[in-house]
Amino acid sequence: MPHLCMEYSANLADRVDLAHLCSRLNATLLDTGFFEPGAIRVRTLRCDHYSVADELPENAFLDASLRIGEGRSESDRQQIGEALFACLQAELAELFDSPHFCLSLEVRQISRELSWKKNAIHPRLRGQS
Repeated sequence: MPHLCMEYSANLADRVDLAHLCSRLNATLLDTGFFEPGAIRVRTLRCDHYSVADELPENAFLDASLRIGEGRSESDRQQIGEALFACLQAELAELFDSPHFCLSLEVRQISRELSWKKNAIHPRLRGQS
């Protein structure tokens, strides 16, 4: 159950191909070998109202939060986070050409007892072998 949610400042909407970014991050999660395809969710949330640092209008951010279920070691979670952050840095590299962009990623572990799921995609994809 990897859910990667990215909040981004609205001034990035015309500067980043967000659909491509989601696809690349989906592939990166799959490439780690820790997740089944039917479990992966990657999405963006545009923030129209925000204040970044010294409030210059060109200041921008992308904050990514990965939520995953229990069962992976700290080393595994670190490996997953490093793979995602490397992908994010590569895909967003040109934004660092100016001193107005900040990028962050956090990996969070979700308690089994406090997480409910029902997924009709798993059976379909698992049957493809």
